Amino acid sequence: MPKQKTHKGTKKRFRVTANGKVKHRRAGTSHLQVRLTAKRKRKLRGTGVLAKAETTKIIEVLGRYSY
Repeated sequence: MPKQKTHKGTKKRFRVTANGKVKHRRAGTSHLQVRLTAKRKRKLRGTGVLAKAETTKIIEVLGRYSY
């Protein structure tokens, strides 16, 4: 039987925690932050957690890898 391949782009962008949540980098943090307010920049710090509906899709595409 053929095996499902891991999606390499997904593997680079998401990480699964021990509890099964999916962490990701927030959008809009790489450049052009001069136009953002200080409040918005504070809220973009750190990593975000995906919604439950998207979590199942990401874990399925990752296969057995959580990093």
